[in-house]
Amino acid sequence: MAEGDGVADQDVRVRLDGSATEGDVTALRNWLEREKPLDDLLRDGKLRIRERPAADHDGAPMGTSQEIVIAITSAGATVVFQELLERVKRGVVAWRDNRREVENGEPPQGRVEPVNRDDR
Repeated sequence: MAEGDGVADQDVRVRLDGSATEGDVTALRNWLEREKPLDDLLRDGKLRIRERPAADHDGAPMGTSQEIVIAITSAGATVVFQELLERVKRGVVAWRDNRREVENGEPPQGRVEPVNRDDR
């Protein structure tokens, strides 16, 4: 897909609710990095996954909270954005299910949403 079609101009942002710890964010990032086919896209250089301080809609940092950003690289311009968004959502659900099994208490809720790179 051409860069002009908007697909390569969007990232996927994952935010956990206020009950999340820094460890939860890192664990979710590690989980997503191992999810098929995200793992394949990462190894092929088509995606980047990173943590960054969460920002509000105006771009101001939101305290110490972190968010995960999954960015399509130029090598991954053929990645279908909507499919990527759905796979990340499924990965977050799978992580929450797993965390529920291995740790006490309800895992934090996750919000997965597209973010235009211009809005970062």
